[in-house]
Amino acid sequence: MTPRELRATGSLAAIFAMRLLGLFMIYPVFAAYARHLPGATPEMIGLALGAYGLTQGVLQIPFGLLSDRIGRKTVISVGLVLFGIGSAVAALATSIDGVLLGRILQGTGAVGSAILASVADLTREEVRTRAMAMIGMTIGFSFVIAIVLGPLLAGAIGVSGIFWLTAGLAAIGIAIAQGVVPTPAAILRHRDAEPVPALFARVLRNGELLRLDFGIFALHVVLTASFLTVPGLFASLQIANGGEWRIYLPVLAASVVLMVPAVIFAEKGGRMKEVLIAAIALLAASIGAMAVAGNMGAVLVVALIGFFTAFNVMEAMLPSLVTKGAPADAKGTATGVYSSAQFLGIFVGGAGGGLASAVDGATGVFILALAVALIWLAVAVTMRRPGRYRSYLARCGRLARAEAGALASRLQAAPGVVEAVVAPDEGVAYLKIDPTRFDSDAVNRIVAG
Repeated sequence: MTPRELRATGSLAAIFAMRLLGLFMIYPVFAAYARHLPGATPEMIGLALGAYGLTQGVLQIPFGLLSDRIGRKTVISVGLVLFGIGSAVAALATSIDGVLLGRILQGTGAVGSAILASVADLTREEVRTRAMAMIGMTIGFSFVIAIVLGPLLAGAIGVSGIFWLTAGLAAIGIAIAQGVVPTPAAILRHRDAEPVPALFARVLRNGELLRLDFGIFALHVVLTASFLTVPGLFASLQIANGGEWRIYLPVLAASVVLMVPAVIFAEKGGRMKEVLIAAIALLAASIGAMAVAGNMGAVLVVALIGFFTAFNVMEAMLPSLVTKGAPADAKGTATGVYSSAQFLGIFVGGAGGGLASAVDGATGVFILALAVALIWLAVAVTMRRPGRYRSYLARCGRLARAEAGALASRLQAAPGVVEAVVAPDEGVAYLKIDPTRFDSDAVNRIVAG
């Protein structure tokens, strides 16, 4: 990667981190905080925790498409302003209704698609996969850091202080977007990184992609619902408020250590389906163990390690499975739908978990989470074994439609090419390839000829 590409990728990853840190720091401390607000009920607490997922899920794709028209930096900055306003509203709230409004406003800052489109604008095709991987790693580390920092900061500055800090992080994100992120020479449509409206029907008819969309939806239903209950279990460990980080830090560190070999085995060993099913089963078993842990602190800690190991494995694997299963020219569209499903899962997890808590307390929440995990397990068992495919982009120059069709046919016949689509208006050939048989020189000769 060139210095400019590294600067672009690093600064855009930092914006993602600013936003996600603010969102996830609330998770481990919100339920205990919200219980003392006027108007708080289990239903309202759950709704407030998950509310940002609804506006985020609904607006994610439209904001990405809007950035094609009015500019990436404009959409990112406006989105971060909305996110910051929502954070300030939540910080100033004196009732659960005010916090709910703030969380809804936070979700309107749906800039993820615009950030990914910016990465595509500012990187070459041959390094774009590496740039997207850097963004993905940032997301994962932001989650781990936020869950550890949340209780620590709550003990020092309170939850309202975390909301103010989140507003400050939004302001830093705006400064990075305007002052550090390079300005692209042109805003282009990138089918590998952003949604294309004409391709939605094709993606939504793909049964394998729908299974994966349901998977990320279910995963975040379980995660969000669980955070309504899990922090309350720490009483059995005699952990004072604000000291939960002492549990989360070793638990999350252990989960990351266990996650890495599982993901490597899945990718290198061609066992992605088996590892995915095993991770879902581990998730379900961990939920069951937490439900019966009671005062057995060791059982709770082991269950939490299993829970977060399963979560981290699936957070790493599911996006990879989406890119492998998406049509060659619809990776961005498939990823956009997947991302929206993730945020809607957050909303359903919060709202559904709140209702379950109102009906039967912690037991009701665990029953909901376990039921969703078991349904997901049944869905995952029916998925086809994914091919060990990768994406490959070749610049071919703008072509007439007839020429593009002829070029796609020639590329389709090249060694190792599973699928080839030429976008004549973009001047790019989108290929899905089998890396064990792929001959890049043959593709380059076809494109040049």
